[in-house]
Amino acid sequence: MKKRSAFLKRGLLLFLLAAALLTVPVFADFGPKPQLTVRVENGPEELYYLDILAEGDASRYREGTVGGLSEEERSALDQALLADLTAAVPEGWYGCLTQGRLVWGNIDSEDGVFQFGYLGVPDVYRILLVTKSGETFLSEPVERQALQSPAAVDWAARTVKTPPLWKGYIVQFLATFLPTLAIEGLLFLLFRLWSRRNALVFLGVNLLTQGGLTLWSSLRTVRHGSFWARMLQSDLESAVRFFDAGGLLAQLGDDWLLPAELLILLTEAVLYRKLFRDCSKKRAALYALAANLCSFLLGLYLAEPVWRIIVDTIL
Repeated sequence: MKKRSAFLKRGLLLFLLAAALLTVPVFADFGPKPQLTVRVENGPEELYYLDILAEGDASRYREGTVGGLSEEERSALDQALLADLTAAVPEGWYGCLTQGRLVWGNIDSEDGVFQFGYLGVPDVYRILLVTKSGETFLSEPVERQALQSPAAVDWAARTVKTPPLWKGYIVQFLATFLPTLAIEGLLFLLFRLWSRRNALVFLGVNLLTQGGLTLWSSLRTVRHGSFWARMLQSDLESAVRFFDAGGLLAQLGDDWLLPAELLILLTEAVLYRKLFRDCSKKRAALYALAANLCSFLLGLYLAEPVWRIIVDTIL
């Protein structure tokens, strides 16, 4: 009876995970996305706004396209300073948040850290900073060498610095691999699989599978991004029509991410069934399924905060 009850509980867990996967629409947009973190050092002591600029014409964006500042966000800002920021944008460029779309982020920050993410983050960008008293800083064009990369503005020196590319690879790897270990490790304990041998198996298998996937994904996308990211940046109007019409299956297969996840799930199920001790093969396989579903879903929520912590710590 006790075994049956435990099996039912684990079955219920899988049902809830599957329901979450099917009912949360944001997860239709899988895969790593461009992100730029700008940190202001020795920043102004007065109120200031910061935006990143992309080359081109913002009018190519259709009204209603996702991203950009919402009307609610605009109304909460200092309107005079927002107008000064917009007016300082040079000809041939546009503000990704203030004038564009397909970018989420913030132009004001209490801690001097500004996040810009999603498919409209440009490969080549400029940083524009305007203070309440009218001081302005406009950087020279900067190439975003990594899919997810940081930059630092030294307000006192009026300079911009970016880390070497190898640091970008390390940050990208840790920001995706550590949440996976944390989530699957917690489930490892909840499934009562703990033993010295099983713990070593767990670490070894994850280094082989999740570590391999993360490394492959980082090396593949950290420099160039995914296919859809490149498509969206090159033809934004087509992208809007694509999203309006659907396209879930195409996104699921993007860069073979989903097939790779399924392959990992099957591989881990086989290895855990064979190598785990003091548990049934059914429980080992059920753990592999639950662990992969949880790390896939919750990892999307954890990716940004973990990325920010690692950027602040390493860079």
